[in-house]
Amino acid sequence: MTHQPDAGGFDKLAAELTERRQQHLYRKRRQLQSPQQPHLRCDGRDLLAFCSNDYLGLANHPQVITSFQQAANQYGVGGGASHLVIGHSRVHHQLEDALAEFTGRERVLLFSSGYMANLGTINALLDKHDAVFEDRLNHASLIDAGLLSGARFQRYLHNSVDALENKLQRSTARRKLVVCDGVFSMDGDIAPLPEITRAAADQGAWVMVDDAHGFGCLGENGGGCTEHFSLNTDRVQVLVGTLGKAFGTSGAFVAGDEVLIETLIQHARTYIYTTAMPPAVAAATLISLKLLQAEAWRRDKLQALIARFRAGANQLGLQLMDTSTPIQPILIGDEARALELSAQLEERGLLVTAIRPPTVPRGTARLRVTLSASHDEKDVDRLLDGLAECCSDESSNG
Repeated sequence: MTHQPDAGGFDKLAAELTERRQQHLYRKRRQLQSPQQPHLRCDGRDLLAFCSNDYLGLANHPQVITSFQQAANQYGVGGGASHLVIGHSRVHHQLEDALAEFTGRERVLLFSSGYMANLGTINALLDKHDAVFEDRLNHASLIDAGLLSGARFQRYLHNSVDALENKLQRSTARRKLVVCDGVFSMDGDIAPLPEITRAAADQGAWVMVDDAHGFGCLGENGGGCTEHFSLNTDRVQVLVGTLGKAFGTSGAFVAGDEVLIETLIQHARTYIYTTAMPPAVAAATLISLKLLQAEAWRRDKLQALIARFRAGANQLGLQLMDTSTPIQPILIGDEARALELSAQLEERGLLVTAIRPPTVPRGTARLRVTLSASHDEKDVDRLLDGLAECCSDESSNG
């Protein structure tokens, strides 16, 4: 008997999309028509953007671009094959060695994206005999990786070491893996890693930190949360970083000891069964890594801009979150109001993204302001002026 496709299936999908629009949760893509930089062109308009993760302003750096161009001339564009076939070029290996030295780990393994790094790593380390413990506000890739691993999946209250300890003590799993962001992408706060690693060590658990938003911004040399807290491989066994944020390029890496990296090479499916990143991206990242380390003024400037924004936002009575990182969310609450404020700012030439559920918990919609070393003081002041005008208009209409 032949089964015909459900003709009404897509009608149901269309109805679900309509409901999503009505709930102010519908997502739309924007078209960028310029390089990634504060003053950009998007959807045909010149805008001042505060929504990029290019924290150090390296995505459009001339030296990074030149390195990419030269490597493309030497290696071509595509990776051509997986790392384990014939896609692992000399420049990939040079980048892994440089990142290992940078992070103070024995070895590093490159992945095509942070999502793939997290999926591949957790699934290579755990199975149904194990347990994974994750912060409730972890990035979606960490949540998905934990669920797909087959391990017993447990979430603890955000940044609550007591809640984590309680769950660890009750677990009889073969292996225990504690997983958290270093800097949480939607709140901007930093995980209490010294306390988390102590709790994990007391129960014989490993710790995995995804420091996507910490690298480049935290630590004297931009080494992220582990440098910020002086945590070595004995405390954080699995360290993940992405290259598409402060590094300004693309891809991701996992850093750890020899046994960890060899285990991932043998078992991480998202590493084994995907084409290697373009060699030119690896070459460009080698340059951005040098800039990230050598030009500490970028971090200094970033911190000054963060302080300026927070002082101005507090004067306006805006509800900020407790964060000293470039991620500076303004809590709004209502999804429709967050969208409206974002639209009002755009009318004034300011691009700030409204973040809504399910990315953040219901009732915590926000404007996610992100700052870059490429911004200057007058850019921050212009944003504050725009926010003041929008709040004033809202009060007048309220």
